[in-house]
Amino acid sequence: MVGDAILETRATTWSLRDRALDLALPLGAGIVNVTENSFFSGARSGTPERAVEDGVRLVEAGFDMLDLGAVPARSGPPVEAEEEASRLVPAVAELVERCGVPVSADTFAPEVARQAIDAGATAINDIGGGDPAMFEVVSDSGCGYVLMHIEGRPREDRPPSRFEDPVDHLKAWFDERITTAIARGIPEERIAIDPGFDFDLSLADDLEVLRRLSELHALGRPLFVSLSRKDFLGAVLAGSWEERLPAEQREWATCAATALAVAAGAHVLRLHDASALDAVRVAGRIAHG
Repeated sequence: MVGDAILETRATTWSLRDRALDLALPLGAGIVNVTENSFFSGARSGTPERAVEDGVRLVEAGFDMLDLGAVPARSGPPVEAEEEASRLVPAVAELVERCGVPVSADTFAPEVARQAIDAGATAINDIGGGDPAMFEVVSDSGCGYVLMHIEGRPREDRPPSRFEDPVDHLKAWFDERITTAIARGIPEERIAIDPGFDFDLSLADDLEVLRRLSELHALGRPLFVSLSRKDFLGAVLAGSWEERLPAEQREWATCAATALAVAAGAHVLRLHDASALDAVRVAGRIAHG
């Protein structure tokens, strides 16, 4: 079958700064937000100390890695790099020391990324879409890199872009940026890609990309998929984008979407909840043995 042939092209490892992750079965990355204003009220750690407690709890629940951020990606006023780093870096350092799992830093500020790497982060989850300065930081450090699709700067409101075929657009977008990243010194084996659900994609685009997620394996890089409690899931549940259910009511929609993403070959699922991690485990064993 064509779908089986596509899944056979799945990447099998992802190289981080200090290890290579085995991707034969999908992994769960637990979300830790060192903020008071994340879009989901259940993921607001607030202080570095609380973030460490929450991160430890996620690892105890079975998550394979942690993804820490200190600036919400949704629209809002600029956050100074010094303020972001003051929250993010101490939490990264303490969790690296205590947990023994890979820790990625979720940021689009190169100067914050550099400090997080110095604190022990083994990967940068770049929600900025590939700034040349970020490529330089990642190249110099030898850490892993998640390249997320976005059509402009984070934290800026704009209408969704219109794509004749969103999957074809993502394939071309990633191909160009992966080529640039490699040219700037980031080894291909360190690059993973995130389709960027809810970022510059319409509701119809989000659903189409999730439906055809396996086609992104043609790029040859691991799929780092962040769909936990996303707005598009709330819109599906409510029947419209304008009346979408709040993040607090999207847990089981997340589990359904997560299972489908795993069946399509997603490698790392960025998640808030242990329930969604259960979906990863069961769907992974069913889909991949």
